[in-house]
Amino acid sequence: MNCVICKNGNMNEGHVTVTLQRGDSIIVLKNVPASVCENCGEYTLSETVVERVMQIAEESVTKKVEIEVLNYAA
Repeated sequence: MNCVICKNGNMNEGHVTVTLQRGDSIIVLKNVPASVCENCGEYTLSETVVERVMQIAEESVTKKVEIEVLNYAA
């Protein structure tokens, strides 16, 4: 599959770091499974992964963390 951003690179399975911010909370998730463009580095997440990322982020915001760095666990 070609990248929808650069139109030149192929999308390959890999892992990325996702950083989210809501209010005063910053959540960094490492090793998130994604399709990554070999050319520009743009990535897409599956619906299942997005749901899990949002669940993890919501838990961190609920705990009122200022910054949290976590390793993604499916």
